[in-house]
Amino acid sequence: MGLVVSPNKTKYMRFSASPSQRSVKGATINGVTYVRAAEYIYLGTLVSNNNSIEEEMQRHVLAGSRTYFAAISLFRSRLLSRATRIVLYKTLIRPVVLYGAERWTMMKKEEQALLIFKRKIFRRIYGPKYENGE
Repeated sequence: MGLVVSPNKTKYMRFSASPSQRSVKGATINGVTYVRAAEYIYLGTLVSNNNSIEEEMQRHVLAGSRTYFAAISLFRSRLLSRATRIVLYKTLIRPVVLYGAERWTMMKKEEQALLIFKRKIFRRIYGPKYENGE
């Protein structure tokens, strides 16, 4: 077939329940040494050997924040209604934050982090809440 593997670009990852088995070492195959990776990005998703999604979620929430600040002039515009801003949130920000979420195994802590981000954006869309004139 003519397939040639580049040893400079090729890395491998080993998954194991034991942290000692996950330590970063190299492997030699046919005289070529390959580096073991602890994590890598595949199709925009961070894959790590400890199967933790905390860093992955932080990356996505940060990307959502960057998306919000890239379109902040739209979200602050007085010409757009709140309903239009909600549509912008649903079409611009939410897909960025939830990309690849179908593979996440979320605990309560991760779910709370997503809800906190959502409330932060909604507070910026709806503005402050007034009670008793304050």
